[in-house]
Amino acid sequence: MDWASLIAAFLAWSGGVIDAFGYGGIFVVSALSTASVIVPLPGFIFILAAGGVSSLNPWLVALVASAGMAIGEMTGYVLGKGGGKVLGKSKKENVWLKRGEKWFEEGKGFLFIFIFAATPLPDDVTGILGGMFNYDLKMFFLATFLGKLVMNIILVFGGLYGISWLSMLPPM
Repeated sequence: MDWASLIAAFLAWSGGVIDAFGYGGIFVVSALSTASVIVPLPGFIFILAAGGVSSLNPWLVALVASAGMAIGEMTGYVLGKGGGKVLGKSKKENVWLKRGEKWFEEGKGFLFIFIFAATPLPDDVTGILGGMFNYDLKMFFLATFLGKLVMNIILVFGGLYGISWLSMLPPM
């Protein structure tokens, strides 16, 4: 099977799924893909496809996907809350964790979370650390949402303007 056929088959399938489930489906896929801690689930592929093969508004797709992803990232935050309690005294003795906690306390946590959320970096780490260091939940959510919004706008419009380009790739 060549690239063009493989891409065409994926786009036909994903377009049907996205159009059938709409914004609600994008929200659920986004939330589930980021709720998995450590094991990456490729929800970003559906966001890319939603931009290129669906009749949905690309700006709303980015907003809905970002809200779902920010909610999904709460699993890491909750895990960090529990992990911080389990570590207890050893958390205070670990040099790296003390440095990280100081960094969050100095106000650099928001930027750290935003950068990890806006890029393909493993942002489960930011949720776990935010929970361990008792970082403000609202600020964590806001930084995650804004970072995911930047990433999803790029994905949606990349799909909108780039998917037709993929079908022109030479055969495998």
